[in-house]
Amino acid sequence: MGEVSEFPVRVYYEDTDAGGIVYNANYLKFMERARTELLRAGGIEQDVLLGLGIAFVVSRTEIDFRAAARFNELLTVITQVTEVRRASMRFSQQILAADGRLITQAMVQIACVSHPLMKPVAIPENVKGVLLSAR
Repeated sequence: MGEVSEFPVRVYYEDTDAGGIVYNANYLKFMERARTELLRAGGIEQDVLLGLGIAFVVSRTEIDFRAAARFNELLTVITQVTEVRRASMRFSQQILAADGRLITQAMVQIACVSHPLMKPVAIPENVKGVLLSAR
């Protein structure tokens, strides 16, 4: 596995259900933010890519929920690039509680597509360079 990127997330009231527990879909939002910040740290802005007609879309996800996160907890999203192919990339992601408990872990596969046609295209070389250096 490659280098680890860490992204902090505070659980807000809006992230939870009526019982104060993070709603399951919100873990995917936290992971999306972490992947975006990994690219941003490498100088890649996705709005610029969109302007060039390139988008990243989730094509596959495997997720295991291990524990519940609750309102006001500070979490850390751990992200690793595990595979970079011509038109796709794969990430291993974990969400940890402040005490180190594993909240959830996932494999997320992202496809690079032309926008708005949504057809696979090669990952731009500058993006590929950032991903490979994070690997």
